[in-house]
Amino acid sequence: MKAKAFDTKLFSKILRYTKPYKKRFYGVIVFAVLLAIFAAVRPLLLADVVDEYIKPKKHLGLVQYIVIMGLTLLFEVLSQFYFVYWANWLGQDIIKDIRIKLFQHLLNFRMKYFDNAPVGQLVTRSVSDIEQIAKIFSQGLFMIISDLMKMAACLIIMFYMNWKLSLIVVAAMPILIYITRVFQKKMQVAFEEVRSQVAHLNTFVQERLTGMKIVQLFNREQIEHQKFIDINQKHNKAWLKTILYNSIFFPIADIISSITLGLVIFNGGIQIINGSDFTTQGQMTAYIMFIGFLFSPLRQIADKFNEMQMGMISANRVFDILETQEEVQQNGSITAHHFIGEIQFKDVRFSYIKGEEVLKGINLDVKPGQTIAIVGSTGAGKSTIINLLNRFYEIDSGEIYIDNQNINAFELQSLRQQIAVVLQDVFLFADTIFHNITLHNPSISREDVITAAQRIGVHDFIMSLPDGYDYDVKERGVMLSSGQRQLIAFLRAYVCNPSILILDEATSSIDTYSEELIQNATETITKDRTSIVIAHRLATIVNADKIIVMDKGKIVEQGNHTELLAKSEGYYKNLYESQFSVEI
Repeated sequence: MKAKAFDTKLFSKILRYTKPYKKRFYGVIVFAVLLAIFAAVRPLLLADVVDEYIKPKKHLGLVQYIVIMGLTLLFEVLSQFYFVYWANWLGQDIIKDIRIKLFQHLLNFRMKYFDNAPVGQLVTRSVSDIEQIAKIFSQGLFMIISDLMKMAACLIIMFYMNWKLSLIVVAAMPILIYITRVFQKKMQVAFEEVRSQVAHLNTFVQERLTGMKIVQLFNREQIEHQKFIDINQKHNKAWLKTILYNSIFFPIADIISSITLGLVIFNGGIQIINGSDFTTQGQMTAYIMFIGFLFSPLRQIADKFNEMQMGMISANRVFDILETQEEVQQNGSITAHHFIGEIQFKDVRFSYIKGEEVLKGINLDVKPGQTIAIVGSTGAGKSTIINLLNRFYEIDSGEIYIDNQNINAFELQSLRQQIAVVLQDVFLFADTIFHNITLHNPSISREDVITAAQRIGVHDFIMSLPDGYDYDVKERGVMLSSGQRQLIAFLRAYVCNPSILILDEATSSIDTYSEELIQNATETITKDRTSIVIAHRLATIVNADKIIVMDKGKIVEQGNHTELLAKSEGYYKNLYESQFSVEI
């Protein structure tokens, strides 16, 4: 859906965010009215000064009028200051509230949403698009209201002073209004294209910077550079359209204004020369000012309309996300304080894409305290099982139970607090090791972290780093090796004291130095708690209480290591001999 310049439904949504700031909102309106009054009064005072004092050369009372004009100008300046300051202040507070609401909304989305939404596009919506909404108030709505009031006040006084000269001015205004409307429509289309290209550009740059290692490893620099040139060119063309329309409109507006001014001076001058009392020199002086007050705002309204449209287009994009219903259903009322650790999957079916099942009727029983290993080829559905257990995705059919209770009955936050996951691709924030372990959880103290690190044997490794637990790992933990990042992930999981532990290919790509530490950490954190291990190292698979073998979304075999090897031509046996025997 394309945003309209005056989409009242969308505009009403934006205005709802002004409710906490009603006093400031109405205060801006009051100052807009004052600006209109003071702007209209100044030329009127000047006309009186010229006709009553300067033309007849009267000194008495001139100083008094000058003081009044000075005070009028002072009040106008003060009104302008508060008008601009409060309008911008209001706009910034509104986008602060919208940005908080948007980010909170994104935090509750299902993983499925992020699978399809480009990160760069979401960043654009959360930052630059929201910033543009502020201009609706700071440079759009209130500025237009102020200018329209100023124009109305000026027209009323002009007709009061000299209706003949006023008709010349009014006759030119429909032409300028029509041109402004055409300009506004063209700019609306152009700005829609600009916002699309900005989002596309941000997405491209974000992905390439994140994947810079791949770009350089495969010598893609020149190819990506050419792609960037093409995308940047489209972005450039989109902006050039707006520049072209501005270059055409504003000179035409200036010509119309100048012609109108010339006609007023010509007609007024003839009347004065012919000795007509209908037009005075003071009125002519005032009209020169009035024409500026009329045509300059009308010319600038087009510019402010542009800002308004940019804000409306951006608001439309932001509200599209705010109104997207992708949140995980949180209807559960049971708080999970601790799980015994019994897990059941009953005929669970699931598909990421409708009609393409990934899990095809999974039935699985995990006893409390057991260590279960899940193996299978890529795409068999191993990682999908843990995604469903954490409710990152909703199942198509079937039921999942923990401790004989459907997982949908638990409060989502408490459910996830009892399940810790260590992934193969460990994500670390640009922060200290301590904060990457606790994730700023105030209930986990430094002493808790140190004690946990000592128990799983990673304390010495952390203390060997500069600043120890306060070592800044930089973005995505680039200052650490993959094995070191895995150790941090193990400690992050362990310090939470989860009831259920999941290791999703957590040791598939570690260095030799870290392997022994991780094996010790694994033994410690899996002790006395239910653990699910996916594509783990051979030693853990061999020692697992039960091994689940998956293929094409189904469980094809299950049993312990010895039982599965005893099956002639069994799937696990073939997998073991082809993949795992090399490691023995």
